Amino acid sequence: MEKEEKEGLPLNKNRFLTFYLEDEIYGVNIFEVKEIIAMMTTTAVPKTPAFIKGVMNLRGNIIPVVDMRLKFDMPHKEPEMYTAIVIINIEGKNIGFIVDKVEEVVNVEEENISAPPEFGSNIDTKFISKMARFNDKVIMILDLVALFGQEELNMVQSLNKTTNSEVSQ
Repeated sequence: MEKEEKEGLPLNKNRFLTFYLEDEIYGVNIFEVKEIIAMMTTTAVPKTPAFIKGVMNLRGNIIPVVDMRLKFDMPHKEPEMYTAIVIINIEGKNIGFIVDKVEEVVNVEEENISAPPEFGSNIDTKFISKMARFNDKVIMILDLVALFGQEELNMVQSLNKTTNSEVSQ
């Protein structure tokens, strides 16, 4: 964020990384995204919800990985060429989430942002913070804190602590 200010680029709170799950396009605030990586092998962790794919070792850091299709009650799909893992930071916790395809980073003008609908999506609208219109597309912007909830964030934190301490021993 400081880099943008130094280069004189406008700071835009409506800058989103967009991605697909099935035929629907979603977005997350770009400032919550740490990086995007190609799909990689994960290690299953026993006694976790089905949507937690497992953990992965990313440059010595153990990152929990969530299968967004399962989180949204969509059917499982084997990874394909464009399947990616988006690494995000929520409340100081790094989480990877699997998406079918990363699309692009978009800047959306404030007048093209609206409240989420009451119906019409594959997911519960409490996870959608807003809707964005961009180039004839409607993008569902996810509220990551609401999506994962405090209980799940605590579980992710314990996965991080447990698996990182096991790796360091």
